Amino acid sequence: MKIAKIIVRTLTGLLFIFSSVAWFFNLVQQPELSGPIKQFSEGLAASGYFFPLLKTVELLCGIALLIGRFVPLAMVILAPVVVNIFFVHLLLDRSGLPVAIFLVAAFLFLAYCYRDRFAPLLKP
Repeated sequence: MKIAKIIVRTLTGLLFIFSSVAWFFNLVQQPELSGPIKQFSEGLAASGYFFPLLKTVELLCGIALLIGRFVPLAMVILAPVVVNIFFVHLLLDRSGLPVAIFLVAAFLFLAYCYRDRFAPLLKP
């Protein structure tokens, strides 16, 4: 279980790091969007601050996951990001659904592995 936790944590961290570095340095050509996902993405981009903030948070939390420090904190910060990634790909753009499902499964697995750290958060 310990090795699986390290593997899942590392893969998840690398995914967030790659995503943010690729965005910051424009390493991956963005596909042409159409329909509701285009409107959604353009609306977020129009704010001017959202994508730089999101990618900075993804980078910092991805590094935390990769090195294994502050993992529960990184997971709490990334949880709303993962939920939004999942629902955007479920409802607006199905092309990224396999990665979104992996992220949800990885977060559920890591939440189970770190359940003792999350227990105090759930006390009334």
